[in-house]
Amino acid sequence: MNKQRNPKSENLRASVAQEAARLIQDHGLEDFRTAKDKAVERLGARSRRSLPSNREIELALAERQRIFQIDQHPLMLLRFRETAATVMRRLQEFQPRLVGAVLSGSATEHSPVDLHLFSDAAESVGENLCALGIAHQPVQRRYRLRRDSHMFFPGYRFYFSGIEIAATVFPERRQAHAPLSPVDGRPMQRANLRQVERLLKNN
Repeated sequence: MNKQRNPKSENLRASVAQEAARLIQDHGLEDFRTAKDKAVERLGARSRRSLPSNREIELALAERQRIFQIDQHPLMLLRFRETAATVMRRLQEFQPRLVGAVLSGSATEHSPVDLHLFSDAAESVGENLCALGIAHQPVQRRYRLRRDSHMFFPGYRFYFSGIEIAATVFPERRQAHAPLSPVDGRPMQRANLRQVERLLKNN
């Protein structure tokens, strides 16, 4: 027997999802949990029960983009994907994969282009960026490999054509094992250069 849904709880869930989506779109928050916490605080919600999932927030974000950026969003997404393809061509030796919001289509103007690169010597990516004349900053990025396991991986942040690129370097053995998505907890979708070029042709 299905439990009857509480209308008040459902309304709160929808309101938090919409406010979290607004914070992501307008203020560039990348972390769903942070956006959710800030949304709860702004709405003055006393109960944290029945809060929306990250997937519900992503759907609310897509709805906002359809309503408020019906013309601008497709053009912005095209520019981000074109930039991703250009950077991927320049870093081809590291088997680049596009992941995250630019791939899924939920990117905002604040979203970085997220790339996964593969090398057993992460510093070689930095050397390659230096050779290309691209100023960059080394970073550490945290990923969930299993539901109860997180790991930090080296990476680089840099700008290309005015767009932020966030590149994470994984060991070569992890090409077939994507980390879990913060949106739905499943292995992250990854697209190679050919797949990104196909996306561009279909725009």
